[in-house]
Amino acid sequence: MSRLLVLVIAVVILLIGGLFFLSGRDTEKQPVRVEKVVPLENLSN
Repeated sequence: MSRLLVLVIAVVILLIGGLFFLSGRDTEKQPVRVEKVVPLENLSN
């Protein structure tokens, strides 16, 4: 096989492997509850 064909096949395999790796990662984060102090003047409106 020519070197160009081997290079193209290697790049395609790396791209497909990268897509599978990225799709398998758990990127969902749990929501973080942040408590803020709310002044009472804002609640009277």
